[in-house]
Amino acid sequence: MRYNSIILLLVITFISSCKKEEGPLPILGQKLIEDGKEIYHTIPQFELVNQDSMVVNNELLKDNIYLVDYFFTHCPSICPIVKKNLLTVHEEYKDEPLLKMVSISMDPKRDSVNVLKTYASNLGINQDQWWFLTGDKDEIMDLAPSFFIVAYEDQSVPGGFDHSGKVVLVDKNGNVRAFAEGTDADDVKKLIPKIQRLIDEYKG
Repeated sequence: MRYNSIILLLVITFISSCKKEEGPLPILGQKLIEDGKEIYHTIPQFELVNQDSMVVNNELLKDNIYLVDYFFTHCPSICPIVKKNLLTVHEEYKDEPLLKMVSISMDPKRDSVNVLKTYASNLGINQDQWWFLTGDKDEIMDLAPSFFIVAYEDQSVPGGFDHSGKVVLVDKNGNVRAFAEGTDADDVKKLIPKIQRLIDEYKG
């Protein structure tokens, strides 16, 4: 079911990309009609902890748009590439209070608050904007499909976890509005104008 949802998101996004990029970003994912009202896919409730031991949940993020990716600090493959590409976005928007960047660790057993703090410090980022989250492993893994991110434990692959490099843009309502392949620098750069469109949507 989760993979069907991801395929559906890709199809919707491809169709949307054929349209001229102006005005509000589309809301991605499955849409239902109930009592004549459109109901869109939203991110479910979650509660994790960031590198400063601050609880991060939907309530805290309700006044922000945010970028999400999944990673783990000892990842030997795609994570360093994704982080390098995300630094481009961070540099562009590091002083934008409306935007948060949220990187969720799939390996909370190793990625403690202290480990994430060191990792974030080594990136030289604005840590008030870019949060690295840890918490309950089952919650983290169950949450991934809601972001249309594939993430699972697999001891046969380097690092012990297999996951997509997708970076997802979420709005204040918990709706997915855009995504990029985090390992593709050019694709990640395309998020910059999309983020701006979403910022403009809220700031008017």
